[in-house]
Formats: sequence, structure tokens, C-alpha cells
Amino acid sequence: MPFHNSTIAIIGASGAIGSALARRLKAQNANLVLISRTPEKLAALSAELAAPAITLDQLNTPITGIVNCAGSILLKPAHLTTDDEWNHTIETNLTTAFHTVRIGAKAMMATGGSIVLCSTAAARAGFANHEAIAAAKAGVIGLTLSAAATYAPRNIRVNCVAPGLVDTPLAARITSNPAALQASTAMHALGRIGRPEDVASAIAWFLNPENSWVTGQVLGVDGGLATLKPR
Repeated sequence: MPFHNSTIAIIGASGAIGSALARRLKAQNANLVLISRTPEKLAALSAELAAPAITLDQLNTPITGIVNCAGSILLKPAHLTTDDEWNHTIETNLTTAFHTVRIGAKAMMATGGSIVLCSTAAARAGFANHEAIAAAKAGVIGLTLSAAATYAPRNIRVNCVAPGLVDTPLAARITSNPAALQASTAMHALGRIGRPEDVASAIAWFLNPENSWVTGQVLGVDGGLATLKPR
């Protein structure tokens, strides 16, 4: 089992991708710490996986990996985006990612380990009405690259996934609208939107100690959305 004796902290474990990742890692023998701003939301998953549910500032156990799956989606042009919406987008997506790096680096300074962040295809290709979320998630990519360089001498690897549209509750505004879903699906060269398990699989790959020579990478888990033009 690749994660034997590994302890992985998952921020945003109550979400679709976070919970899919938690179940995948548990099946591969990892010890888990589930993190949320409101741990009570994780009660069922915590019981299912026999993993503690805590807040980020309560993390005080040795870890070998940490993942930030927390995020939000705001689809608005800049001129219609309020200051509150902008600040919430930055806080939820970029500030939380920065805290993940800061806490993860401190926890793994002596032992090394893996930090995985989540960006989006919209940070690497221009999509209308994505200004706030694209800016926040582009910041996550910059954070990934800088932190990877900073902590490489400590054997702490920092990588990032950049998903396309994934079928999660956060994307329900799109996926619940047949016309919007059809249009979005057509933008993905592989002809479908993502599943939470698609992204969870990529995150688990970055966390896997067998891939210990990989750092500073941004992996598009997006059905080709950011780089390919479908026929």
C-alpha cells in the first residue's frame, strides 16, 4: 500500500472532491485528518473513515501530506462583482491555499512531505465572466511554483491540479441547466465534464511517496479544456 504510515490532512474534506479523495486514500491505507471550518459538517465522513475532524488551527499532529480542496465558484464579469464577492473569492481560494502551505511547511520541515493545491483551467485559459475566480486561482499557481522552490531543500514537494468543470454541488448552477451543461461539455475535448474521482486520483498521485521526484507542477485535470480546441 503506497500510503502505509502516511498521515494526510485534507482541507475541505466535506466537499465532493475532498470526500472522494479521503475515501481513495483510506482505501490505500493512509491515516487521515479531515479539516473544515465547521467540523460538524464532516461528522458522517469522519465516522465512516474513522478519521478525526478538526479546524485548521487545531492541526498539531505529524503529517506527511496536506491538500487544500476548499474553494468556490463565482461567475460574474468584473463590473458586476462586489467588493464582498471579490474578498470572499480571494479568501476562500487563495488565502486558504496560502495557509495550507504555511501550516504544511511548518509541520513537514524536518521530515519532508507533499503539499497539493487546487487551481482551475480558468486560470490558464481566458473564459468570460471568470475574472475573480481566475485571478484567485492564478495566484494559487504562482504560490505553488514559489513554494516549490522555497521548500525543495527541505524535501517538501508542492504541486497543483487545475480541473475543468467537475460535477460537484459547487458547479450546480451550470450542471443543473441542460443548455449550460451541453455547452460546457462541448468545450471539453474528451466530451464530458469531470467527476470528483478524476481530480481525487490526480491529487493522490501527487501525494504518493512513489512520485517523490515531482514538484512545482500544475496538472490540468480538465478533459483538455485549457489547452485543446474540440472539433
